[in-house]
Amino acid sequence: MTTIPGLGLTASGTIPQELLDLPWHLPLEDWPEHVIAALPRGISRHIVRFAYLGGSVIAVKETSERAARHEYRMLRQLGKLGAPCVKPVAEVTGRTTPEGEELSPALVTRHLRFSLPYRAVFNQMMRKETLLRLIHAQALLMVELHLIGFYWGDVSLSNTLFRRDAGAFAAYLVDAETGEIHPKLSTGQREYDLDVAQVNIAGELMDLMEGGMVDEDVDPIATSHQFIDAYRGLWQELTGDTAFNPDQRWLIEERIRRLNELGFDVEEYDIRTMREDSKLLLRPKVVDPGHHQRRLMNLTGLDVQENQARRLLGAIDAYRAQSDPHGDEAVAAHMWTQQVFQPLISEIPKELRNKLEPAEIMHQLIDHRWRLSEREHRDISLEESLPSFIDEELKGLRDEATLMIDPPGDVIDQLNRGEG
Repeated sequence: MTTIPGLGLTASGTIPQELLDLPWHLPLEDWPEHVIAALPRGISRHIVRFAYLGGSVIAVKETSERAARHEYRMLRQLGKLGAPCVKPVAEVTGRTTPEGEELSPALVTRHLRFSLPYRAVFNQMMRKETLLRLIHAQALLMVELHLIGFYWGDVSLSNTLFRRDAGAFAAYLVDAETGEIHPKLSTGQREYDLDVAQVNIAGELMDLMEGGMVDEDVDPIATSHQFIDAYRGLWQELTGDTAFNPDQRWLIEERIRRLNELGFDVEEYDIRTMREDSKLLLRPKVVDPGHHQRRLMNLTGLDVQENQARRLLGAIDAYRAQSDPHGDEAVAAHMWTQQVFQPLISEIPKELRNKLEPAEIMHQLIDHRWRLSEREHRDISLEESLPSFIDEELKGLRDEATLMIDPPGDVIDQLNRGEG
């Protein structure tokens, strides 16, 4: 370790020795190769590098002292509120070279395993359908952030990471430099975030099209409008009023069921009488994302993405219907985990386990089994379909646990194009 007089590290909990041992006396772009994890990076206005920290990977971003302190605190607050975002590790100040030259402060965050910058979702051509799934994930992320009072200020695909989620994507905030947390956002604050998002997303898609990374039939402007429409539809469903007559109380259950299907629990709701007639108005008051995640966690202890949880719960229901239709749900979930999920995942060769998250592997295996059964015109078990799934699908995927420690050169070139 090179001792740096005046070096300051702010971190929650114990500061790992490996963090102190990093070469803070060097500009980030000059850090030695044995420290750097060669992972694809998104476009950034700052110098960003991935580095090894013990058995994990961190992201280090050079920025101003004020920005590093602000973003570190924002990410900590968002984490406490349960927001989907990267986890802050430390802010580093007082960096100087051995000659006494000042270096930029840095923000350190933990790399989100199995996450992808939007440009790395496909390393050659992004299909229109995949792009729309990204857009909807981005819209859901923004709704979740706005619900807890977070004003983003710089909404873009570049400031987001994506994880595969049973055929869809889950989005995570990765840059909170311009963010602010308020008790409640005004309509003006939300609309400003929407305006920024629309401009940034359209610009990013135009850049993708220039690089030949998106289907030619994609319209960047129309796609950015689809983002706005997706956001407004979700916001209305989560916060809007439902009018009903006193004898239509079933509409309350229907509204809550729709919210559950979107992945939200309703913790509280208001019912009030309309002045002009005898109708009642229902408005969700406190909505909490992760409905299926929490249910699966309670049943099995598995911590997965929302759509993955929905898919695995369906698999558990099917297992229960076949093995013991009238049995206890918790017992069936435990038996499925012990007799189906864990044995199948353990059969995946070790060298292939970083391809996808275990829950995503199970989701794709279920899909593969269905296609195989259709192809062979017979019911094929998950166990029987596993070898062909490994050979035909899993082996051809990239290792997404760490965004590919040694990614293909064309991916690095595409992702680093325009960085700075």
